Amino acid sequence: MATPRRIARILAAGALSAVLLTGGGLATAATSAVAATPTPSTAGEITLTATPTEVKAGEKVTFTGRTKGLPIGTKVVLQHKNGSKWTTLHANTLIKQGSSYSFDNTFKNKGKEELRVMAGNWSSPSTTVIIR
Repeated sequence: MATPRRIARILAAGALSAVLLTGGGLATAATSAVAATPTPSTAGEITLTATPTEVKAGEKVTFTGRTKGLPIGTKVVLQHKNGSKWTTLHANTLIKQGSSYSFDNTFKNKGKEELRVMAGNWSSPSTTVIIR
């Protein structure tokens, strides 16, 4: 015969099992939903170097860099800061064998240009080019 204490333990174990099963099901669903959403890893990196960093209007600036964690053939685009937003310019290239890229661009307007490159979901740190 079951004692009141034993019945209480059985009911508590059953309630705990029900909570764990329900909570475990939700955790599994949430985990699979998170796993299905692609997110950039911290392994994706892009460097950017502008040469020269000071030019006359219309002169060529060469942009070079290396990537880490991005596939070869990924498109790299040049962007400049326009107010508080980044705007894509008409300068781009593809990541080559060795995870590097290189392209040229000219600027017509005088002033400081804050520039970066984007590839996929990753962006490089910005650099500044002065156009005189």
